[in-house]
Amino acid sequence: MRKLIVTENSTIDGVIELAGDWFSPGDSDPDVDQSDVLAALREQRETADALLLGRITFEDMRGYWPEQTDDQTGISAYLDSVNKYVVSSTLTEPEWENTTVLSGGLRSEIERLKAAEGKDIVTTGSVSLVHALIAAGLVDEYRLFVYPVVVGEGRRLFEGATAVPKLRLVEERAFTSGIVLLRYRTA
Repeated sequence: MRKLIVTENSTIDGVIELAGDWFSPGDSDPDVDQSDVLAALREQRETADALLLGRITFEDMRGYWPEQTDDQTGISAYLDSVNKYVVSSTLTEPEWENTTVLSGGLRSEIERLKAAEGKDIVTTGSVSLVHALIAAGLVDEYRLFVYPVVVGEGRRLFEGATAVPKLRLVEERAFTSGIVLLRYRTA
């Protein structure tokens, strides 16, 4: 069975919402070596063949990544080719290749995806969707890229969660930029 993996960028104080300027997708300081972070992202892309998104994150990504014509990270090419699944009751025409809209019940749609043949399913951003996946007990692994910043306010990964399963740390990796990857699996 496929695993559902939540991959989020987070601040030290647990904020995953991209409010403010603590994180900008695809934009990095040219003076900071992030080749090791990009290598970790590439490793993750190689183990996943499905991307699960909420409608708002999907529309944000659809408006940004296909326009990145000189993207050296490989993210844009990956996003164009990967099977994308968007959880939405209002979106009818995704307008991005390899995209399927999931408009049925969350649990049944995700269980169907997890039961299908393939590699991992990754979700990123999509804070409301991720909160619903956590509440439904559908997440198998969390991959948190923790940035060395504190923002004080914003939506957090486990905000309001009451049924978080016991988690087991399976990897911790520090990068030269100060970002740390923490991987947890549900126990």
